[in-house]
Amino acid sequence: MCSEIMELLGISDYIISENPDSEEGDLVIVLSETKTKVPALHIKLNTFKQIEDSIALILAELDIKASSIPANWVRKGYDSQQLELARKKIKVKVYSNFLREIIEDMGYSVVKTQAEFLVYPDYLKNKINHEIESMDDRVVEIPSHQKAPLNPMERAAMRYNILERKLCTKL
Repeated sequence: MCSEIMELLGISDYIISENPDSEEGDLVIVLSETKTKVPALHIKLNTFKQIEDSIALILAELDIKASSIPANWVRKGYDSQQLELARKKIKVKVYSNFLREIIEDMGYSVVKTQAEFLVYPDYLKNKINHEIESMDDRVVEIPSHQKAPLNPMERAAMRYNILERKLCTKL
């Protein structure tokens, strides 16, 4: 996914490594959960805001002007105050940190009990099947890893759209 960000920025001279500690480079960019021994930029790409912040961090580190961001980069926001207040009333139980970040970014309330909806990544389906069954049609399964696009913008858009369609039935 880091390579997708580099391509989005128009940077083509980079090396992809499964072990960033073993490569020589001017700058190491890794996902936030990746542990490295060498100094690295740790970026997050789960929410639109995180993608935007990560791009700004890379641009600053490489001393590139923000105007070099391609025109198709558009921050997808949920800025309507009325919509934000309505979303805050919807209680969502979430499995996984990356989904919690997305749910919070969209303005929904994350709760541990008395949830109106349950949101989980596809890889947990068998582990929480009993809870999924108890929520009937108020569950939202979100594709992860190989079942989602590598491009962070496309991945985020897909996940936000799934959540939007399902959770906004209460608005």
